[in-house]
Amino acid sequence: MKHRGIRILALGAVFLLSWTSEGRAGAFEDLMEDYKQQGGGPVFSSIAGEGFWRTIRGDAKDKCETSCTACHTTDLTRSGTHCHTGKPIEPMAPSVKPDRYADAEKVEKWFRRNCREVVGRECTPQEKGDVLSFLKQQ
Repeated sequence: MKHRGIRILALGAVFLLSWTSEGRAGAFEDLMEDYKQQGGGPVFSSIAGEGFWRTIRGDAKDKCETSCTACHTTDLTRSGTHCHTGKPIEPMAPSVKPDRYADAEKVEKWFRRNCREVVGRECTPQEKGDVLSFLKQQ
């Protein structure tokens, strides 16, 4: 009887893990599809996304506006710190924080805010898809 309970618990855990990982993958794919519908794609490039992420902008008014890495660091598996507020920023890498891109509204909120601060404009759907392609590989 004891072994049966363990088996049932193990099966439940496997089901739960597969369900939550599918949900996360679905949210990411939905975001990518939304960016395609908005005019991005048809293909997104992780190489272009990395270039966008790491590009240093010379016309920045202060250090916080120079690149994404100014706050998020170059090691996306580690926490960053917001330049102005000093608030900690959780790792961007889904390998460390699997649910990082599960909420499309949050992703859009942060793209909107960070693109305006760092790039000085809204990011295009292509840029968003490229950046997310890069980040997903981390």
